[in-house]
Amino acid sequence: QVQLVESGGGLVQAGDSLRLSCAASGLTFSTYSMGWFRQAPGKEREFVAGIYWSGVKTRYADSVNGRFTISRDNAKNTVSLQMNNLKPEDTAVYYCAADWYGMELIVPGKYDYWGQGTQVTVSS
Repeated sequence: QVQLVESGGGLVQAGDSLRLSCAASGLTFSTYSMGWFRQAPGKEREFVAGIYWSGVKTRYADSVNGRFTISRDNAKNTVSLQMNNLKPEDTAVYYCAADWYGMELIVPGKYDYWGQGTQVTVSS
């Protein structure tokens, strides 16, 4: 049984940092591209950042590029999202997702597995 479990969310002030982690189990982690998505109330789920199964290449949404960094540790089956200089518009539930040898990181429908999400709230 595949499980993706996010952690690290919380309530912070604008300008603060947070580090989200996603622990994966039940799959061969090194064969999965990983993505972070977020969904704010009343809005569609949107791509935030992604990393290919090889770990060599990453992609970011324009809104977070330069502030967020995605990384993975295949030895620990984890993917992380370092979020710096947080803004109120970053407030959302953040989800990690796994896509077997995924190539289209920004498309949520391509992902095979999803976590339950972790809330990030940024106050102004």
